[in-house]
Amino acid sequence: MSTGFFVTGTDTGVGKTTVSCALLHAFSAKGYTTIGMKPVVSGREDGVWQDVEHLKAASSVRLAHELINPYAFVEPIAPHIAAQQTDIPIDLEKIRQSCEKLLAAADVTIVEGVGGFMVPLSLSDLPGERYDTCDLAKVLGLPVILVVGMRLGCLNHALLTACAIKSAGLKLAGWVANRIDPDMLQPEANLQTLSAWLDCPLLGVLPYQTHPDAQQLAQYLDLSRNGLFFT
Repeated sequence: MSTGFFVTGTDTGVGKTTVSCALLHAFSAKGYTTIGMKPVVSGREDGVWQDVEHLKAASSVRLAHELINPYAFVEPIAPHIAAQQTDIPIDLEKIRQSCEKLLAAADVTIVEGVGGFMVPLSLSDLPGERYDTCDLAKVLGLPVILVVGMRLGCLNHALLTACAIKSAGLKLAGWVANRIDPDMLQPEANLQTLSAWLDCPLLGVLPYQTHPDAQQLAQYLDLSRNGLFFT
């Protein structure tokens, strides 16, 4: 029986890819087949999209690149602006169909969002034709894992994002604290506050690493903390 999770973050640059890859490694270590998906990516480095390559390397199942990453834009800018500049509209139904094929091919599919939870994805300025990452998550219908980048301001960002996830009618399966700022003041107090205020399990606290090693960080994740997870 297959399952999947949608990984979102409190902002861009909080470690969604690292956490997504760590989740893939953690599930693989338990004997489950895995595949990662990055529906939309912006910003090509050295001729490749690094987030996509990291997800592919952490996956145990190999499928066509266009299923894993339906939309890739060269410029490191907001995806709806990149889509407008290239005249390539982002089709949520195309992404959903690709995700369905991944779900059918692996025990666990990890879908990494782009930016924060409500990053615009549509080209239209008309309210009835707008859609964002939240709408993508609703179309996919997967339980959500929230990555909180532990730095000043994370409390407000995390609580607002959790509220948006629940308001969208999605299941918040758990959250991961990612220590991205080694100089953050009172990190434990912030962890305690978020643990008390977020109505979902803390799945792990990832230590700061200058060069994150997702496979090594997988050991800090506890997949048994939520009933939706395999044990």
